[in-house]
Amino acid sequence: MTSPSQQAAQQVRAGIRTATRGLVGRDQLAELIMLAAVAQEHLLVIGPPGTAKSAVVRRVAQTMGGRYFEYLLGRFTEPSELFGPVDLRKLREGSVETDTAGMLPEAEVAFLDEVFLGSTAILNTLLGILNERRFRRGHTQLHCPLRVCIGAANSLPDDASLAAFGDRFLLHAFVEPSADHQLEAMLEGGWQADQPAAATEISLADIDLLCAAAREADMSAVRPILAQAIRQLRGAGINLSDRRIVKSQRLIAAAAVLAGRMSADASDLWPLLYALPTQEAQQQAREVLREQLAACANGVLASAVETAAVQPLSRVSRLMENAQSALNAETDRSAIEALLREIDANFSADGMPDELAASREKLTARLAEPA
Repeated sequence: MTSPSQQAAQQVRAGIRTATRGLVGRDQLAELIMLAAVAQEHLLVIGPPGTAKSAVVRRVAQTMGGRYFEYLLGRFTEPSELFGPVDLRKLREGSVETDTAGMLPEAEVAFLDEVFLGSTAILNTLLGILNERRFRRGHTQLHCPLRVCIGAANSLPDDASLAAFGDRFLLHAFVEPSADHQLEAMLEGGWQADQPAAATEISLADIDLLCAAAREADMSAVRPILAQAIRQLRGAGINLSDRRIVKSQRLIAAAAVLAGRMSADASDLWPLLYALPTQEAQQQAREVLREQLAACANGVLASAVETAAVQPLSRVSRLMENAQSALNAETDRSAIEALLREIDANFSADGMPDELAASREKLTARLAEPA
């Protein structure tokens, strides 16, 4: 019997598919936004302009529903542009209060582009919202309903104070332009990008249900594995602050719940990679933790696991899902041929998992049918 949290996890998977339709190679980013929301943490996205960072965030926010706030920060952005203007009526009465209607303090999902361009006043106020879900300005103090904040920038800052602010985003994702083999699919998806978006498939109630489940997840089995992974990283010169190590448990618990389990195990270790703050550290950690990452899997967040592990077994869930979609829909022959090529490039006939081998046979039979 499917539990309410398992049903909510399946809704999340359906929502991710909706949000990334036509955005080739961006499933990982959408999945990490959902992971951050369930873990009640925040995500920093680093990548060059034009890599669909904003498009993915907007699509996911639309799929989740709730109050959404987005702003592109600049060096001359005023705090009132994010948090709201001073309430003039209250000011005439002698009280300095902020009118937050429709602004960031009342948002449930927020996206701050070029987040490191904010002034000191803006970043200091943001710290309270991100860390404590509290907004304080003048006489105004209120609880913020924020589920997740996504910050974006073209690169990590060199300034130590800005780097410390960036460290408040527990998850760091690094986005690259689409690979050569994805160009045809990217062009086709981009051509259809202006079509009306699908209806919302996730509710904030689903996210809240999963958040509550993650808080109750049993972490006893995974803690020794996590501790050993930290020791291996330290031995390789890759260090995490104590705060990030402790908070990484939230990510692991969220991954387990999204996988349909209330107990975290070795297969849920992969979010630790995204808690590493730099791209270089993440790349090095993939090698250091190669064996542990090879055992990781998550049917709902398959692309995020695949990107973390970069190993054939981590691709099984996605390949299985793509194969099932191709078999259930009117998929053109070229797409089926491309999928078969990817399966064969990752697995030999002897090393292919049985379930994937069965799907490959069905795809080959589909190709053999008369056109």
